[in-house]
Formats: sequence, structure tokens, C-alpha cells
Amino acid sequence: MNIKVVRGNPTPEELAAALAVVRARAAAAATEPPGAPAPADSWSDPSRIAAHRLPAPGPTTWSRTYWPG
Repeated sequence: MNIKVVRGNPTPEELAAALAVVRARAAAAATEPPGAPAPADSWSDPSRIAAHRLPAPGPTTWSRTYWPG
């Protein structure tokens, strides 16, 4: 694995910290079994919006229907 600093002047400690993070991520990715499903993205989960109470009916309800409050 080759890592190249393209901008800035990091200290040896900063380089060591960055390399430790990269190596830990690579080790974690290597231990996943092949064909394992990717974690579900919570942003696209419909239950995220359905879990909140709907706004009470009223003249300004239309402006609050998209963003749960």
C-alpha cells in the first residue's frame, strides 16, 4: 500500500495517526465475509419518517408535511 501526501506538511505524528486509521479500515474490510449484505442506509429507511407523529390539521399543515418536526 502506497500513501502519498499531495498537499500540506504533516508532522510524523499526524502521518502515523492517518496511517493507523487507513490500516484499521483496511483490516476491518478484509475481515468481512464475502457476499455480506451492505448495512442499510438509514436515510432511505421509510420508518425514519413514519416513526414521528404527523402534524395536527390546520391552515399551515401543508408547509410542515414533508419535514417531520
